[in-house]
Amino acid sequence: MSLLTILLVLVVVGVILWLVNTYIPMDRKIKSILNVVVVIVLIIWLLQAFGLLDSIKGLKV
Repeated sequence: MSLLTILLVLVVVGVILWLVNTYIPMDRKIKSILNVVVVIVLIIWLLQAFGLLDSIKGLKV
């Protein structure tokens, strides 16, 4: 996976998360839970993309 692809995914996910947080009315607690879940998923995806989590490669979501 190229660095350009990783950067593109991070930018797209960031923009989508910003749009959801800005334009969809939700309770503050739900927004914070959504933000935490997205950040955790992105961290796991980045660790897996750089090969630091080899044990999770067999897991399909």
